[in-house]
Amino acid sequence: MLPALAFGEASVANQLRAKMQLIDSVIFDVGNVLLDWDPRHLYRKLFADQDRMEWFLANICTPTWNVEQDRGRSFVEAVAELAARHPQWEREIRAFDERWDETVAGEIAGSVALLRSLKGKVALYAITNFSREKYALSLERFPFLNEFDGVVVSGHEGLLKPDLAIYRLFLERYGCEAKRCLFIDDSQRNVDAAREIGMHAIRFRGTVELAVELAGFGLLTAAGPAGARLDHHGG
Repeated sequence: MLPALAFGEASVANQLRAKMQLIDSVIFDVGNVLLDWDPRHLYRKLFADQDRMEWFLANICTPTWNVEQDRGRSFVEAVAELAARHPQWEREIRAFDERWDETVAGEIAGSVALLRSLKGKVALYAITNFSREKYALSLERFPFLNEFDGVVVSGHEGLLKPDLAIYRLFLERYGCEAKRCLFIDDSQRNVDAAREIGMHAIRFRGTVELAVELAGFGLLTAAGPAGARLDHHGG
């Protein structure tokens, strides 16, 4: 008969093995999971007054305006329409397109390390709300984005998370079973939608926390990938 401690350890090990056998695909969000994106990275350079910057982002180049580019609208159309309505802000509006690369501070190194640590263990995918134009630029700037086994980009599909249709499209396109997928996103709404479709899901709060969650699924040792610096995400 096993001592109580040994029995408990065996039970945990069995649970980990069961989870490992369950998950065969890990799906990442890109913005603010793998890339540190925030328009403030750019607009802090254009506004001396932070309150004025926040007003501009809440009332002119709003999240609602930007999400239509993620849905597939071109930046040329979006900028022209918005600048016509707010000509006094034309310079700042055009910057969202012309200086878009400055909205991305860089990759989130710890997340990329975790992504690469999973390579060869599971299939790796992405489902991302992203402009098709800007995703093409990001592929050039961040080569690791080319390492996925498949990607669904909202701007190409005319669909946005958390619409369940984009998750269904992913499952059908890549022949994945929802119950064997683990989805990672910084938005609770997107995480909830993934769970509704039948996926396991993790809300991204930082790379240290993500490493712990991946270890809980038996996909990673508790220490994380060797040599990786797992910084807390600050974006």
